[in-house]
Amino acid sequence: MASNQRPFYIVLAAVVVGGGAVIFSRVHGASAVSIPANVVVTAADTTGFRGYLLGSPTATVEVTEYGDLECPGCAAFSQIQFPDVKTQLINTGKIRLRYRDFPWDALHRHPRVAAHALACANDQGHNWDVIEQMFATQDSWATVSDPMPALGAIVKSVGGNVGTWTSCMRTAKYAGRIQASLDEGNAIGVKSTPSFLIGGRIYAGLGSDQMAHIVDSLIAASAPPTH
Repeated sequence: MASNQRPFYIVLAAVVVGGGAVIFSRVHGASAVSIPANVVVTAADTTGFRGYLLGSPTATVEVTEYGDLECPGCAAFSQIQFPDVKTQLINTGKIRLRYRDFPWDALHRHPRVAAHALACANDQGHNWDVIEQMFATQDSWATVSDPMPALGAIVKSVGGNVGTWTSCMRTAKYAGRIQASLDEGNAIGVKSTPSFLIGGRIYAGLGSDQMAHIVDSLIAASAPPTH
């Protein structure tokens, strides 16, 4: 092979690190990172963190969304249904929305990298703005071998420090938190994304009107009787 030739290659390897399987994607000249899967979750991974919260802490109903940032259905909900949910339910104090990661490793290329990108952005105070941007630009990072440049651009667009974020990404320090979120969803019976936990029941693929109907019914049921 001539010395001036620069081979382009992709190598996929599965190894075990810290009790978890890690899938490495190595691209010549790329900045790819990897996030461990199936790691042992410790108390430190979940202490003080319940998810990404949006809305008043005194809202009448808490709605938990289990989503995969690479899921097209989740992106559709974010782009089409979420604006109405925010206007009708969150801004009015009816609900507080809680987002939990539910990465589909078998279906998507970068679900844990995306989830970790959100966690690292959250260190800088950016969470729901990043969630919305990741869904809005899903095609730009979910379909490429290395999503880091596109995800870094999202962090920059919301005012985050990309250097600090990149350092956080390389540590994979939130792998346990992501696994804990997935375990939580599995434990309550999440079978698809987006799924919503409302009033102790799981609902798959709700629209804004359906969610409003469920929430209004719960609020009415909890209201004190009138005389």
